[in-house]
Amino acid sequence: MTFHDDLALDERLDALDPLRHLMQQPSSSDTSEDEDESSRVQSAVESLIPKQRRSILNESLELSFSGLGEQEQHPIALSLAVDASPGCGGIAWPAGEVLSSYLAKRGPGYVRGRTILELGSGTGLVGLVAARLGCESVCITDQAPLLDIMRRNVRANALEESVSVAELNWGEPLPSDIGQAPDLILAADCVYFEPAFPLLVQTLAELVDLHSSSSSRPSSSPAYDSTRQELAPETETEILFCYKKRRKADKRFFSLLKKQFSWTEVEDDPDRAVYTREAISLLRLHRRGSGGGG
Repeated sequence: MTFHDDLALDERLDALDPLRHLMQQPSSSDTSEDEDESSRVQSAVESLIPKQRRSILNESLELSFSGLGEQEQHPIALSLAVDASPGCGGIAWPAGEVLSSYLAKRGPGYVRGRTILELGSGTGLVGLVAARLGCESVCITDQAPLLDIMRRNVRANALEESVSVAELNWGEPLPSDIGQAPDLILAADCVYFEPAFPLLVQTLAELVDLHSSSSSRPSSSPAYDSTRQELAPETETEILFCYKKRRKADKRFFSLLKKQFSWTEVEDDPDRAVYTREAISLLRLHRRGSGGGG
């Protein structure tokens, strides 16, 4: 069953019995089977998503993401400052590590020549991986309390030339310092605070529309066609959205999202079987009216 099918089934069952999640209790046999299955995949999960204490203050992680083929011999290494004191965004969360790993496996050709913006960057991890792969430029964004740790991580990895840091509050007008309209938007672990759900959808739509309006004008920089890994005259903004299911309330986000976007699951990730066991999905979003699945 796909992520989209699972969401639709959940919505239908909730409509029939809104209290079903309060009544469900796992049987002892179900619990035992779940524990056995969990232990079988735990080593694979830990290799993809390193363990990390959630109460860390001003510490540093050394992370490495391997590519495929020849790139496997030259993993992307990053030094990442992590600090929970400015908020939960100050640590590295699983979906961010999954998305970083996917970018590394796609390799430099996937981001070369692209203008990238990351939403809800937190530590800046995903954007830093994109920069290390050699994208044209990347703007990592979040709320004001997290800007300092993002700047520290940009400096620590000597990526000042290709990475900019900007404050971007979802639902507010797009700031002028985000630079050129992005043709690739990255977002990981952004579904966690229910009042922000409509604001995130609004900002995603505005960023896509910003690129669409700039693409309609003559430009010396052709857009990037992700399906062919080459430059093409015109294409929609690509959005990679990595999400870990944690609460039933998260369904409201996707109910809001589907009014303006459709989505397809990313199926070419060799680690997909590992992280789906951890309730993580990697999606490609498509602005409604611009093509794509849903």
